[in-house]
Amino acid sequence: MRVRLWRGALHYQGVTLHTAASGAINALDCLWLTLDVDGIRAVGEVRLNIRYLHGYSEQQVVNNVRHYLARHNWNVDLRDQLAAVHAPGSELLAPGRMLVDMALHDLLARRAGQSLAAWLGAPNTPAAVATNQTLFWSSEAQMLEQAQHYVERGFTQLKLRTGVADFATDLARLRALRQRFGETISLAIDVNGQWSLAQAREYLPPLRELSLSYVEQPLAPVDDQYIASLTEYGTPLMLDESLNSEAAIARLAAGGGAVWGHLKLVKLGGIAPTLTAARLLQQAGVPFMIGQMNEGHAATAAALQLCRALRPTFAELYGADGLTDDPVSGLCYDHGHVSLSDSPGLGVHFDAARADFLQELSHATTD
Repeated sequence: MRVRLWRGALHYQGVTLHTAASGAINALDCLWLTLDVDGIRAVGEVRLNIRYLHGYSEQQVVNNVRHYLARHNWNVDLRDQLAAVHAPGSELLAPGRMLVDMALHDLLARRAGQSLAAWLGAPNTPAAVATNQTLFWSSEAQMLEQAQHYVERGFTQLKLRTGVADFATDLARLRALRQRFGETISLAIDVNGQWSLAQAREYLPPLRELSLSYVEQPLAPVDDQYIASLTEYGTPLMLDESLNSEAAIARLAAGGGAVWGHLKLVKLGGIAPTLTAARLLQQAGVPFMIGQMNEGHAATAAALQLCRALRPTFAELYGADGLTDDPVSGLCYDHGHVSLSDSPGLGVHFDAARADFLQELSHATTD
C-alpha cells in the first residue's frame, strides 16, 4: 500500500466566507490522505483552518496525522484498522480521525464494488440529496443577490449567518428575504453561539413572525443547560458546536426531540462515529441534520453518502459548491440538490496533479 499526504488551498467563485465564529476566510486549507493498493485509490479529506471550531491549529493537526501514519500498522485487516482509529486512547485528534476514517471507508467500499451508502447497508438510495445553501455575512444587497442566485438554481432552503452585526440588522435582513421570496423559501439562521441567554429570550419572540425552520446554536456550548428553556418561544432550536462528543449526543437524545442536532464528521471524528450518533438520535426520535463545514468534494461526498444511508431531516451539503481548484471532483449541484455518480466508494476522483505533495509512506499490501 502507498500512503500519501497532500495539501492545498481551495477557493470559491462568487462566495465570500464570513461568519461570526470564523471571521473572513479567503481559502479552505485542506489535507488529503490517499491509499493506493491493487489498482485502487482511496481518498480522505479534512479541512485544517477551522481552529475556531475545535481549537486545533493547522500544524497541530498535520503533525498529529503524520505521527499516527508513521506508527500505524498497515498490514492488518482494513476493518481492524478502522476500529483502531476510533479505539479508546487513540492518539488521533478528531480532525485526524475524520481523515483516516474517510480514506479507509472509501477503500473498503471500493474493494467491495459498492457505493459507500450501499456498503453502509442502504442500497438503491437516490444519488441526489436536497441541500440548503448558506448566506454568509455581506451587505444586504449582496445577500439578496446571492439568495436570488440560489433560488434560481432551485436551492430554496436558505440559512442566514447572523451575529456579526447587531440583532436589528439581522432581523431587517431576514425580513428582506421574506419580502423578496415569501414562503417559497425555507429560512433558518445560524447564530454560532453569539447570543447570551438574556439576548436569546429577547430575540426569539420577534423571530416567530418569520416562520423560521430552526435557529441553530443560539447559545455558546457552555450554556447548553439553558437551551431547553428556550423551546417555549415556538421556533425549533438546533445544536451544532455543542455536539462534539458521545456524551453530548447522549444528552441530546435524552431530550426526546425538544432540541434538534447538526452532526458533522469533523466534530465527531469521521463517518463511523457520525453514523452511530445519527442512529442513536433516530431511535430517540430527535430530528437531525447531516452537515459539514465549507469543505472540498471528498469531505462533502462523505457527508452525502451518509445522507443517502440515513435520510436525515435536513442536509447541509453546500460545501463544495463553486470551488474552482479542488483536486477532487465528482459532485454536481443542480435543481436544489447535490449528486454524484453511483460509483464505488465516495464516488469521487482525486487528481494528484492539482494538489501539493507532502509525504509518502510505503508499506506492504494490506489484505
